[in-house]
Amino acid sequence: MVNWLKPFHIVLIVLIIGNNNVNGREFERAILEQIQLRFGPEARQRIETWENLIGKGADMPEMEKLKSVNDFFNQNTAFIDDSILWQKSDYWATPIEFLLKGAGDCEDYSIAKYYTLLEMGIAENKMRITYVKSLTLNQAHMVLTYYESPQAIPFVLDNLLASIMPATERTDLLPVYSFNGSSLWLAKNKASGNPAGNSENLSLWQDLKQRALELPF
Repeated sequence: MVNWLKPFHIVLIVLIIGNNNVNGREFERAILEQIQLRFGPEARQRIETWENLIGKGADMPEMEKLKSVNDFFNQNTAFIDDSILWQKSDYWATPIEFLLKGAGDCEDYSIAKYYTLLEMGIAENKMRITYVKSLTLNQAHMVLTYYESPQAIPFVLDNLLASIMPATERTDLLPVYSFNGSSLWLAKNKASGNPAGNSENLSLWQDLKQRALELPF
């Protein structure tokens, strides 16, 4: 696992590594109590359920991991535009921020699913956060795509639909570009399959990774 993943829930490190010593339990309890105090019992429940999902899902078949993660975020969070939630035109939340708020937009859903599946053991090169145009809504949208193999038709994890579907069945989505932790692809270069650049060039992505190094409360 690449080193920059852990900061996304460094505040919950004891939960992740399963530390059972007294200090570990006390730290875990203190963090969860602080979450409940600042964000309410619902936020604490979302965080605890998320951590349990990561732990229990590690040994699931990959398609079951996709479904469990897709269902968790789609069913436990609400869609709210960045201008209302963050008073910004565009803000990419870390998974912790997303869960504490219990709300976000399509980028937040896609990013949270991506990082959760990474934690559950799905390889980075099998996933891309994909920027598309929703032809139904006539607006920009973001989804997570999963490739069982490099040349396979990807599956689409979307907050607009409950079901995970092959991209060939999502004729309502027009791909523009996609990225993961290391690479960036342009849809117009799809035939080559080669990255068009490095995802480090995406400023919002870099901003999100920097904020992940800081405590969210």
